[in-house]
Amino acid sequence: MKRARKSIIEVQGTSIAILSQPGGDYISLTDMVRNFDGAGALIEQWLKNKDTVLFLGVWERINNPGFNSLEFEGIRNEAGRNSFFLSAKKWIDLTGANGLIASAGRYGGTYAHKDIAFEFGSWLSPEFKLYLIKEFQRLKDEENDRLQLSWNLQRTLAKINYRIHTDAIKDTLIPPSVTKAQASTVYASEADLLNVALFGQTAKQWRDAHPDAEGNIRDHAPLEQLVVLTNLESLNSVLIRQRLPQPERLRTLNDIAITQMRTLLSAGNVRRLK
Repeated sequence: MKRARKSIIEVQGTSIAILSQPGGDYISLTDMVRNFDGAGALIEQWLKNKDTVLFLGVWERINNPGFNSLEFEGIRNEAGRNSFFLSAKKWIDLTGANGLIASAGRYGGTYAHKDIAFEFGSWLSPEFKLYLIKEFQRLKDEENDRLQLSWNLQRTLAKINYRIHTDAIKDTLIPPSVTKAQASTVYASEADLLNVALFGQTAKQWRDAHPDAEGNIRDHAPLEQLVVLTNLESLNSVLIRQRLPQPERLRTLNDIAITQMRTLLSAGNVRRLK
């Protein structure tokens, strides 16, 4: 569960934990049964059903290339018998399943991928399942809204810094007698300096590679790159006023872009690039 992010939703008065990690969203089955009669044994009772075992097997075959089908066949043949017992940990240990998580510690308890958790919810109570899906979707919608807000904020900051950047170009690199067309050439050259430092290509190279895309290379940049672009525009305006040659500024900005992108992508608190 490395780098898992924990969220809480309320379903019919029950607080239910959700772990968001690279493999998907996992919902706490332990929390789901908390207010049901016989809560301590409900997960094992559900796992004992042959239909449950068949469902889990299908899910793993679709989603888990490392699933041990030979062990699964033995479990499937035993499922449904009075003596049959299956815990989440036993299922994981025998088959290499990744649809269930059974652990102790900070995120202790039994968790299931949302597909499986919804199936478990149906077994507990159809009404409970519907409320679970509703609250889960509300959580995802809120997360998407926050992410979009962050993206828009960074895009706005990048535009503001671009104005600072162009003012530095105007004050330092453009003599007062040049024409607007000549000035535009310098502005475009400096904009592409940032593009090459961060994206590894000019605006024209990106357009040639994406002829059907709307907007420009920056409109399609993910949040991490917009954060770094904002920083590069401020830094380049300082370097311009210091009258550093363009090739030297490009090397400096590229080194900074690489360092900052590595930091952002290793932090785990923003979306991964692409």
